[in-house]
Amino acid sequence: MARRGVDTVFGIPGGASLSIYEEMSSMDLRHILGRHEGSTVFMADGFSRVSRKPGVFLGTSGPGATNAVTGVATAYTDSSPVICITGQVATQSMGRDAFQEADSFNLMVPVTKWNFKLKHGAEIPRVINRAFRIATSGRFGPVAIDVPSDVVSKEVDEASIQWADEPSLANSSDLSELANAVSMIRNAAKPAIIAGGGVRWSDSGDVVIRLAEKIGAPVVTTVMGKGGIPEDHPLALGTTGMHGRRSSHWVLNEADLVIAVGTRFSDRTTGKTSGFLPNAKVIHIDIDRAEIGKNITGVVGLAGNSADVLNAIMSGLDYQAESRSEWVKKVSEVRTFCQCDFDLPGNPIKPQKLMSSLSRLLPDDAILTTDVGQHQMFASHFFETRGRRQFITSGGLGTMGFGFPAAVGAKIAAPERKVVSIVGDGGFQMSYSEFITAVENEVPVFTVIMNNQSLGMVRQFQKQFYGNRVYAADYRRSPDFAKFAEAMGGEGVTVEKASEINEAIARGLKSDVPFIADVRVDINEDILPMTPPWMGQEGTIYGRCKWRDVKVEEPQNIGN
Repeated sequence: MARRGVDTVFGIPGGASLSIYEEMSSMDLRHILGRHEGSTVFMADGFSRVSRKPGVFLGTSGPGATNAVTGVATAYTDSSPVICITGQVATQSMGRDAFQEADSFNLMVPVTKWNFKLKHGAEIPRVINRAFRIATSGRFGPVAIDVPSDVVSKEVDEASIQWADEPSLANSSDLSELANAVSMIRNAAKPAIIAGGGVRWSDSGDVVIRLAEKIGAPVVTTVMGKGGIPEDHPLALGTTGMHGRRSSHWVLNEADLVIAVGTRFSDRTTGKTSGFLPNAKVIHIDIDRAEIGKNITGVVGLAGNSADVLNAIMSGLDYQAESRSEWVKKVSEVRTFCQCDFDLPGNPIKPQKLMSSLSRLLPDDAILTTDVGQHQMFASHFFETRGRRQFITSGGLGTMGFGFPAAVGAKIAAPERKVVSIVGDGGFQMSYSEFITAVENEVPVFTVIMNNQSLGMVRQFQKQFYGNRVYAADYRRSPDFAKFAEAMGGEGVTVEKASEINEAIARGLKSDVPFIADVRVDINEDILPMTPPWMGQEGTIYGRCKWRDVKVEEPQNIGN
């Protein structure tokens, strides 16, 4: 691992991995000792998403490996290149129900890009090299290595060691439909672009913007694509999908051509597919050719690195924005119509007010991580990613407990940047033991708890779709999170009034120790608008959103 440039390892040792730890103890590696394997993998994942390098997790056998599975599955669904190394019982003990034995190899198969079980110490360098290359070639993803304790505890003859460093794995590309795609763009009157998570992983947001400016196309993002382009750009319309901005929905409904870049068209993006993109042809660009045409059929597919594919498209186009001036003007009007004032006053605090304050006060290179739930969608909808701001969330698996540990890993990867974790009180309690990990390792993460003393999204669904029968969603007792932070060696503040938000944010950003702002928000404020996936846009619930007064059949009147 040292030869691969690894300088940080996230892990929890156990009997089956002590031989590895014994060797690491004499090396110049930083080890972050977590409190739970699942959360510790989240740290490695957050590290990967910021550094774009493999984050390494090292655990033990049995429960150490099974606890790690959720973290690895989270990395898998979001294409994060985590290397998960777990100890295993000795080879002669396998299959005998030995102490802390679990078939971690087969447990990991469905949630990894590749999986290894070591059989001899001589193959360790070759396997490690291959694991790193697989994790970061093509579509990124986690790789698991199962290491029997006897394999790493034996001496190996120097001559037998397999040092072969495999050649780089070339990204598979298919541009056979390039000419067709260029022709479709030339002939389109109302083109639009969807930027997904692949845009962020490939760091190709600037190329997406250049194409958008060249052809006069608005850009919407998926939740995983948020942060891939600056949202203060005049052609950026924010996130789309279940809790996305209605301006992005309007654009996708009106467009006659959609260029989808690095997105798998998940159900949270498309909703009911029969009503998705009603007037548009689709060009689907993805590094993973298996995703092209999988969820949305009848597409023109281009496989490859998104930056390379987009540059190839632009090389075949002349400047076309002027010919679509009316479309660009209308998009601008819709964008302006959707720029709501959500700095909502009053108490109890509205989540929109909190998001407004964070958008205004966080630096332009801040990293924002979220957990999963209402707060995640409030952040996705209302927090503006501009400049170098980065947005990290568990989008595919939707794993509660992800947000705070991911922030710890992100801060370790980028110590010079402010890292803020937006979490719900429910999700934070699933991994808040890692707060002491942050204190112990002097990782000053700023955590904002959107505290409504409930599982907010569960509560919202019960209100909207289960006859307002709220059951098993509200917490009758909750910790004093500010005192918890102080007890763990950090700092904290409780925020109960809207007038206290700005000061709390300023304190959190200045703190040189892990800091918690426990913001008590309105339990009755739902994240709206919301389009239930099974209902389509005709079933959208708008709440206070002014799009509720816009007739679907008369969208052309917006801005007039």
